[in-house]
Amino acid sequence: MAPYRFIAREMPLVTKAGASLPVRLLTKEELEAGGAGKEAAEWVEAAGFKAADGALLLVPGKNGRLAGALFGLGAAATRHPFAAGRLPRLLPEGDWHIEPAADVARHALAFAMGAYRFETYKKGSAKAVRLALPADVDAADLARIHAGVTLARDLINTPANDMGPSALERAFRALASHYKAKVKVVAGDELVAKNFPMIHAVGRAAADVPRLLEMRWGKKGAPKVTLVGKGVCFDTGGLDIKPSSNMLLMKKDMGGAANVMGLALMIMDAKLPVDLRVLVPAVENSVSGGAFRPGDVLRSRKGVTVQIDNTDAEGRLVLGDALAYACEEKPDLLIDMATLTGAARVALGPDLPPFYTDDEMLAGEIASASAATHDPLWRMPLYQPYEQMLDTKIADITNAPSGGFAGSITAALFLKRFVEPGVSWCHLDIFGWVPKDLPHATVGGEAQGIRALYEILKARHPA
Repeated sequence: MAPYRFIAREMPLVTKAGASLPVRLLTKEELEAGGAGKEAAEWVEAAGFKAADGALLLVPGKNGRLAGALFGLGAAATRHPFAAGRLPRLLPEGDWHIEPAADVARHALAFAMGAYRFETYKKGSAKAVRLALPADVDAADLARIHAGVTLARDLINTPANDMGPSALERAFRALASHYKAKVKVVAGDELVAKNFPMIHAVGRAAADVPRLLEMRWGKKGAPKVTLVGKGVCFDTGGLDIKPSSNMLLMKKDMGGAANVMGLALMIMDAKLPVDLRVLVPAVENSVSGGAFRPGDVLRSRKGVTVQIDNTDAEGRLVLGDALAYACEEKPDLLIDMATLTGAARVALGPDLPPFYTDDEMLAGEIASASAATHDPLWRMPLYQPYEQMLDTKIADITNAPSGGFAGSITAALFLKRFVEPGVSWCHLDIFGWVPKDLPHATVGGEAQGIRALYEILKARHPA
């Protein structure tokens, strides 16, 4: 495996470069108003360039050499905020800079994210295209955001034969070591002895034993920020086994863990003044003689008993123990991220993850940060009347309510049972995957929500 990109090895953004060529970003309206400039006007007309979304026109100079490029954003009302993510794939090799200067930081981040390639197993032919940044752009912050996104993508894209629970632990330890954080791991039957029964039950059928990964970084006495990420490294569905078509993408079921690790990278690299704790229950939901069964009743760390009505609803079980453990230290902010339900994708599609919280101030911050960072998130309700769907006759709650209604909401309500009242908590039900190429992301693992969450934490706790 290639080394993890805690600060990206091949950063496509540079602060010092030699001569760089301009690439001018234009909407259709700006082109019609003469935005290409007088010198390029005849060439634009001759080439039939209309500034269509994603269109690139190379502009020659008087001496026959390349003078720059024009890049179309389409109509102003519909332009994609990260359209510049296409540029690394379209521009010739060399150093470029963006014109005009407005929103350069956003375009630069798009450029960096769009340059991503997962080439661990198949080497590509990536071009050496770099973007020069002006002095007034915070290049260090762009680098750490890019690195967090890259780490999340790399971890999700790695197949389960190289990203099982033990491999995820190695990546977790490597991240901690890079930032001098402390790590503690509870693994195998020790999970039972130390009262993490649901994490153990979900992962005990796998050859790669289940474990709870814990990272601590920061200063004691600072505001406590705790991140919890679902680390189901592969999900067969257990004894309620998935059909083969539904199993194809299950390497991404540790996307919650990958995303909280990416967010933790940003926090630590920025040296935010917080007491950071990261918890990842790392398991594989496999089938063997030791697998937990439909109809079993599990006792949780919190003491809540859970009837297993579907072994494929396992993520909420491992998160339940981790959330209960997180709350024992009364964090000031508790965030969990998980590739938890298909119902979330049915409701909002793959690009718009729902989030759940009872903290109105936090909900407002998330909505604002989501818009400001162009990191889509949408609030869904913790609708209390639906809690009755969790009722079951022989245990406190079921892990899989019957009827098929409101699956993402009932999953969030399940998790809420393990969060102590008064704790500021938010749950993000992410997809962690791009099913169709976007300007800034190709098909594959994706970071969702962490840029918005980092924006909130920077504002709350400036370094």
